[in-house]
Amino acid sequence: MYVYSGYLNHSDMELEDHTHPLLVTGCGVFQLIHQPVMDTIRSGGRVDYQLLYISSGKAFFEFSEGISEVSAGEMILYRPGVPQHYWYLLQDRPEVYWIHFTGADAEAYLDQAGFSGKRQLHVGISPEYREIFRRIIRELQLRRPCFEEFPPLYLRQLLAEIHRSQQTGILKPGPSQEEILRAVQDFNASFSSSICIREYAASHHMSVCWFIRSFRRCIGMTPMQYITFLRITRAKELLRSTDYSIREISSMVGYENPLYFSRIFKKQTGYSPSEYRSAR
Repeated sequence: MYVYSGYLNHSDMELEDHTHPLLVTGCGVFQLIHQPVMDTIRSGGRVDYQLLYISSGKAFFEFSEGISEVSAGEMILYRPGVPQHYWYLLQDRPEVYWIHFTGADAEAYLDQAGFSGKRQLHVGISPEYREIFRRIIRELQLRRPCFEEFPPLYLRQLLAEIHRSQQTGILKPGPSQEEILRAVQDFNASFSSSICIREYAASHHMSVCWFIRSFRRCIGMTPMQYITFLRITRAKELLRSTDYSIREISSMVGYENPLYFSRIFKKQTGYSPSEYRSAR
């Protein structure tokens, strides 16, 4: 299982706090790699809020009325004290982001985002959500001066993005959406390999023009832009957390030419790989 997470107090300690308007206590992302199932049961719930974002694959949640299958592009909210039981299957290739938070104004911010009286929202698939979660994780991991102030700001940004998605409207699940969701899953699983968009579209009986247009409409970028986003995101993680050489990281994320990788990395981030690593 791949886990990338950060915590306010170095551990997943539950915290109820009403002295701050909003306080983030933990944030992370995980993927199942070899483990066939991941099952979480909290019969008494948590004392804080938990928000989960299914960015690819799917998950299963047991609520009082029964079991619900939740696909990519959905967010699930657990309020304090609500029993939790959810699980993921390796065969579904899930990638799930989560955040724990508390605070005197937490419910008000959630209401504004669209969660008033709701526990689930369809928010769509957006790299912006993933990037906000990862910014929060980085702040909690690096613990630079004033780091406690940034996660609540990023959480408010996330909730504002959710609110925007509810106001502007999102593609609801349907035949075209299912094709794009499958592509997102496939790209997440194989972005380090050579991917030809024309061949991918043909192998799934889609015209390349329709596929690119539909993907952009759903995700906000073209398929190749999304693959580049996945590669650079993974490269940033490796640069921050490992001592692999630039050449090794280049190959690991799908670029055989390290000079080309460095050009793409700088174009996407504003820094060369070595500059990014030295600033970690």
